[in-house]
Amino acid sequence: MAKFSASHFKSQIRQAQRKAERQLKNELNQASRKIERDINREIRNYNSKMQHNRQIVLRELKKLQTHSTMTIRSSYTISLDAMQKHYVTIGNVYQNESLTPQQEYILNLIEQEQANGLITANVVENNDAPTENTDDIEIGVKLQNVSADLNNRWKGAVFAINPQNPDAARHFCTSAREIFTEFIELKAPDEAVFQYNPNCQKTNQGNATRREKIKYMMRNSNMDESVISFAEADITNILELFHVLSDGTHGPAGRYSYQNLLQVKKRVEQGIYFLCEISI
Repeated sequence: MAKFSASHFKSQIRQAQRKAERQLKNELNQASRKIERDINREIRNYNSKMQHNRQIVLRELKKLQTHSTMTIRSSYTISLDAMQKHYVTIGNVYQNESLTPQQEYILNLIEQEQANGLITANVVENNDAPTENTDDIEIGVKLQNVSADLNNRWKGAVFAINPQNPDAARHFCTSAREIFTEFIELKAPDEAVFQYNPNCQKTNQGNATRREKIKYMMRNSNMDESVISFAEADITNILELFHVLSDGTHGPAGRYSYQNLLQVKKRVEQGIYFLCEISI
């Protein structure tokens, strides 16, 4: 029987420990490299989306300035200018900031909103057919989580956009306007806003202003005041868009083509999605 060697046994233990440590280190390094690759991929995707949306903003803004037929500044065009102003301010505020994932997500949504707002303005004001995708964005589940009634109203609004419906724009706008109004009231009722900020600004009727309601909805987002301003201008722009569409749909066929109305639907759809995502 071989004689037991304590030193040999300890040596084997140390070798086994070193082997296990090397294996663990390799596994950790592999996991770390994978995480780093995943993060870099997400950053590239995020930057690519941001860059794409910024290119759209520049393109559509140039088209709007060059080919615009607007001779009188309406509430709609004023709201569009306000969006652009706050969009630029946000870019300056967050240019060199270290962002949380939530902040990055909201900023990306803002890029999308600004791009879509300008595309829609060119459609409405210059009859410029959109080149971007006008496919549906699924918002039914998000609206259903807020209110089944809102989801049903949205289904009704979408149903109204039919090539055979000569009054499609007005029917769509009526339903969509109610959705925005009701959504904000459900997510930011006056009582909750007053409790959150007893000194908040009020309308002449004694209700919390839309801006105060947006502040309440975004109270945990940790975003700059300029983001609140953009969200307010964005909602105003969509509501003013409804006025433009309603004023231009008299007559048997209306003023806007079916394809252009699909872009309007996309503008409203993304606006609702934006509201859902920035709300707590």
